[in-house]
Amino acid sequence: DIIMKTDMQYGGSRMKISFSTLGCPRWSLKEIMATAVDLGYQGIEVRGVGKDISVPSVPDFAGENLPGTIAALRRMNLAIPCLDSDCCIHLRENEKAVTAEIEAYAALAQKLGTPYVRVMATAPVPQPVGTVDEIYVRDRAVALGELAKAHGVKLLIETHGVWSDSEKLARLLSLIGSPSVGALWDMHHPYRFMGEKPQTTVEILKPWLWHTHMKDSQRAEGGYRYTLPGFGDVPLAECVRTLETAGYEGYYSLEWVKRWDTTLEEPGIVFAHFANFMRTL
Repeated sequence: DIIMKTDMQYGGSRMKISFSTLGCPRWSLKEIMATAVDLGYQGIEVRGVGKDISVPSVPDFAGENLPGTIAALRRMNLAIPCLDSDCCIHLRENEKAVTAEIEAYAALAQKLGTPYVRVMATAPVPQPVGTVDEIYVRDRAVALGELAKAHGVKLLIETHGVWSDSEKLARLLSLIGSPSVGALWDMHHPYRFMGEKPQTTVEILKPWLWHTHMKDSQRAEGGYRYTLPGFGDVPLAECVRTLETAGYEGYYSLEWVKRWDTTLEEPGIVFAHFANFMRTL
């Protein structure tokens, strides 16, 4: 129990783990927080709760309910390392709506003490498909980074879709040149779609690498299928070792996409497995 309630030791450092609420779409926030504490997690990454996929619309985070939620998180010693939006900053046609949504996310993150808001800059599918107007994305990210900065938070662009190519994402972030815009390393996508080794990804993205998503998969007919962490061929242990060597101090966050694929294992099983997997690396 003592081990379960404290930060895990890895390489002499303090390892912080979290899980995305994407993995438990039918759970209430109370159930989510209780499970995180029971399993020894330090954080919860919020990507919707119940029927509400937009975090600012979740009743627990709105209006008069917010102070109670913040108090409960503090009492349980839980952080929210990142709010995951589905805001697609590469789309011109809904620019005003996206700006308003990111403003709402940044304002909420500030109240929660959450440092990061994830945004999308390509089609919301894992595979690198389609094309993106990189100059438009750059300009939008610069402007939205300033908006986030006003709230004391930072925006993260994920290694997702066309940005699974770390060199491509690094070029974009260099062009953006904002201390308020960084990278979220989804460990699955650069490896699975680009064949990148963990050392390559970390070396390229290190100046901007502030948060991570962890998931595993195996090659299968037609592509791949997700597996419990450690049961696929994504080199997650090597990813962690590489990050530790590079001095990474952020969260290792499980992204189990149960909301999008109901055939995946149930959240209670996976969250417990991930906590144990991270302890035994």
